Amino acid sequence: MSTPQIVVGVSGGVDSSVAALTLVQQGLPVAGLFMQNWADDGSGHCRAEEDRRDAVAVCGRLGIPFHFRDFSNEYWQGVFEHFLAEYAAGRTPNPDVLCNREVKFKHFLEAARELGAERIATGHYARIDQQRGRWRLLRGADRGKDQSYFLHQLGQAQLAATLFPIGELQKSDLRRIAREAGLATHAKKDSTGICFIGERDFREFLGQYLPARSGEIHDPEGNVIATHPGVFYFTLGQREGLNIGGVRGRPAAPWYVVGKDVANNILYVDQSHDSPWLQSTRLRSETMHWIAGTAPAAEFQCTAQTRYRQPDEPCTVKVGDDGSLQVRFERPQRAVTPGQSLVLYDGQQCLGGAVIATTDAPLEQRLGASTSS
Repeated sequence: MSTPQIVVGVSGGVDSSVAALTLVQQGLPVAGLFMQNWADDGSGHCRAEEDRRDAVAVCGRLGIPFHFRDFSNEYWQGVFEHFLAEYAAGRTPNPDVLCNREVKFKHFLEAARELGAERIATGHYARIDQQRGRWRLLRGADRGKDQSYFLHQLGQAQLAATLFPIGELQKSDLRRIAREAGLATHAKKDSTGICFIGERDFREFLGQYLPARSGEIHDPEGNVIATHPGVFYFTLGQREGLNIGGVRGRPAAPWYVVGKDVANNILYVDQSHDSPWLQSTRLRSETMHWIAGTAPAAEFQCTAQTRYRQPDEPCTVKVGDDGSLQVRFERPQRAVTPGQSLVLYDGQQCLGGAVIATTDAPLEQRLGASTSS
């Protein structure tokens, strides 16, 4: 078996299939590697075995070697334990970001080099270029599928060793290319969420690791509205799953989560999608990761996303001595959530990102003041 120049992460989906096809068509020595990141718990919800079979079929069709690695222990220690700790603290983590940093662009990259490869490739919708000696992470050409938000923790070493072969493609073209090439994954449904949750009930799954503790649901004025099964099951702006029926003296309108008091196990709700209790114009982040290695300036203007697929939001950024950021948005933002990722952009270029620590949302400020007094 010849030594591959590039190892493609084949997930059994259409995106990674076309990434591998593109490199094969370029005449490059390519191999595929399937990563198992979650040990099958017997629930039937994880599609890992089905995905592995599809990945084998794609590699067979393309005539490239297939490799398999089990990274479930690394995933548990590097991603899932943090995921649980964040939920237990009442925050809403983003495991996809950590999975990219800790597994796909760390352990997968190491495995590829053990096979003798120079670089890795994945089916992410993003692009890489080099300017003035620095590698840059750029948005994917298909803005609706762009995944640079989840890749913001990558650095110069990872980008130098990575290819994103489908970054210039539109999703609609990609499925056509896969179909014309006879790839079995051309019509396969895109995976949603993360494998270990699959299609199962999220609350039931989380309850296996974080025992539920019911408590009261209040409105922002402190009136008891209903009860909840556990504050960590909910995130800011959420409407589904509250199970609040008709409340005497209140209109028959949906309720939204506007705050969480973890210490006292209280969930706060309001009846407006754009409730003022959900609005913030400032946030503080944890330590920022800069893709270039350093900040562009001590203070600068750019755009930001505080959640995936959010439109670009203009903001002013101040870099603290400790590496954290103070960010001020030009207009109020809805449901900016501690634990989620703030990702900064300069046009098409992703500058990097950080975990959101706090915001100036009114209820968060009030709850923070009450717990610190």
